[in-house]
Amino acid sequence: MMQRRKGNSLKAGVLPEKVRNQFQVLQEELNIHFQNTSLLHQAFTHSSYVNEHRRKLFTDNERLEFLGDAVLELSVSKYLFEKFPHMSEGELTKLRASIVCEPSLVIFANELNFGHFVLLGKGEELTGGRERPALLADVFESFVGALYLDQGLTVVVEFLERIIYPKVEIGAFSHVMDFKSQLQEIIQQTNNGLLHYEIVDEKGPAHNRTFISRVLLNDQELGVGKGKSKKEAEQQAAQSAMQMLKQSKQEGE
Repeated sequence: MMQRRKGNSLKAGVLPEKVRNQFQVLQEELNIHFQNTSLLHQAFTHSSYVNEHRRKLFTDNERLEFLGDAVLELSVSKYLFEKFPHMSEGELTKLRASIVCEPSLVIFANELNFGHFVLLGKGEELTGGRERPALLADVFESFVGALYLDQGLTVVVEFLERIIYPKVEIGAFSHVMDFKSQLQEIIQQTNNGLLHYEIVDEKGPAHNRTFISRVLLNDQELGVGKGKSKKEAEQQAAQSAMQMLKQSKQEGE
């Protein structure tokens, strides 16, 4: 008689105690405790591991990756929409893409040491799968998907507030953000005059130059920035000015 894989006659795979203990350590490190730990285990289960343990009925993380990708895009989109009210749709799209792209997700996964916890088949292990960028990015998305199913969107957002959003705050993705345009739009809305940028200093040898720029509103200095090019220095000055204007507005309320 053929066994039914979806019935009650077979139980889902149970991980060895040592592996389950490792996932307990991960939860302690993240200060996140899953109600359904099988979701956590699944988030870190690569298809190669499932293929080598067919009789134990493990499930890989591909479906959770699909869900996590959508949850991540929604959460980051909402954050950027509220964080940067003067950004155009195109700028928001470009910034979101730089945050949820594979290289960024790999950085997040490595900071959390996710590669250490991935369940791999022997072949994938021997070929360096634990450090493969695509695999690490997938695991990060799968974890987000599992966390969403287990504890909801609010907890996912709290997780992203610790792991991703602070990097946006300190300008880790500023290379795709046009702060000068945003500042110009803010000034135009208040009709406060004309913006002017000027390079006030240059430091370092010719092959490793650092430029210092400042932005002025009429004759009042709003912000100062530095960069490896004049353009980057001006963008940083505009970002500094936006932060100053935001702080002044909050103090005046």
